[in-house]
Amino acid sequence: MIAIVNVDKNWAIGNKGKLLVSIPNDMKMFRAETTGKVVVLGRKTLATFPQGAPLKNRTNIILTRDENFTAQDAVVVHSVDELLEEVKKYPPEDVYVIGGDSIYKQLLPYCDTAIVTKLDHAFEADAHFPNLEADPAWKMTGESEEQTYFSIEYTFQRWERV
Repeated sequence: MIAIVNVDKNWAIGNKGKLLVSIPNDMKMFRAETTGKVVVLGRKTLATFPQGAPLKNRTNIILTRDENFTAQDAVVVHSVDELLEEVKKYPPEDVYVIGGDSIYKQLLPYCDTAIVTKLDHAFEADAHFPNLEADPAWKMTGESEEQTYFSIEYTFQRWERV
């Protein structure tokens, strides 16, 4: 599985249920990476999407402890074990973990790659992705040229489990 995430300089990903910033180039990269693939996300992340609907042109798998939760056009699983069984149906390089923070924390041990949009800015935040820079199990294996969106500088990074 591959984690795909947009983080600030403190590895923050969100505040009060919203992304820290929406960068068109980042959204374009996300669409290019995940269209036609499988995305794994939590119920709260799904609720932030337009009309709370799953992402189009992707297989959406929702991981939630809520046994009564259903989502149209999505597969719903209720445990990490159930999720791992479900994703066996797909090539591992086609399965993207897209959040939120509790989903990232639960599933990062099963990911071998992380695609990180790293912002050179610190935001007020209440949700974080694990800090890969502080984890010796991870190594940055690629980084784009620095880009700028208004006053925010950022790079696209590829991290791999060593």
